[in-house]
Amino acid sequence: MMELKAGIFTVAMLAIVLSSPTTAQKSPPAPATPVLPPAPAPAPAPHHVDLADLLSVAGPFHTFLEYLQKTNVIETFQNQANNTKEGITIFVPKDSAFAALKKTTFANLTQDQLKSLLLYHALPKYYSLAEFNKLSTLNPVATFAGSQYTLNLTYDMGTIQVKSMWSNPKISSSVYSTRPVAVYEVNKVLLPMQIFKSDPPLAPAPAPAPDAKASDVAPNPTSGKAASGKAKADEKNSSYQVGVSIITYLALAVSGGLMLFW
Repeated sequence: MMELKAGIFTVAMLAIVLSSPTTAQKSPPAPATPVLPPAPAPAPAPHHVDLADLLSVAGPFHTFLEYLQKTNVIETFQNQANNTKEGITIFVPKDSAFAALKKTTFANLTQDQLKSLLLYHALPKYYSLAEFNKLSTLNPVATFAGSQYTLNLTYDMGTIQVKSMWSNPKISSSVYSTRPVAVYEVNKVLLPMQIFKSDPPLAPAPAPAPDAKASDVAPNPTSGKAASGKAKADEKNSSYQVGVSIITYLALAVSGGLMLFW
């Protein structure tokens, strides 16, 4: 009986020892949450040049810009300018270039012809001034208006000319040239033979400026007559005075001679 109690006591003690915190098996720690690197910042959006704003402040290109907006060609150019893969090159005539042509030159064009004329002033790719030397070897060069609307480019010691059928303007300055947009000023309007069958007439030459030395006040018609009459009166008076002087001299001479005989 004593042995049975001793066995039960031993088993109970063993159970207590095994269930104590010091002998209990520790559970493995939970895995740590991995720290991820911060997400990269999004790439900045490409800078797009607003062609309408550029032409409105870089002018005088108001006539060309008005035609672009009237025909919505400005949207076509803007879409191409936003295409950073190809870009665009635009030849912009000054206002004086349009003023040199008769107003009927463009008033008689159809809407499609006017759009083609404007598209004729651009190349569907960006070209820096330095690239025109190589581009000139590829003549004729197709324009934005289509493969039948071509230009012949010449590059001579830095002078670049853009030849169409009825005009041969030169690039007078670079308005803007940063890829993908190039805008160059030309001193004449490009006139393709597909639209103009003959050389368009020029506008009448402006009247010469008045002489700076001339008086701004128109002379009174009567003032010329008065001046002429005064001159004649002065001349007559002068002749009369000379005549009186001669007669007086002769009278004195005669009287002097008579006195000698006395």
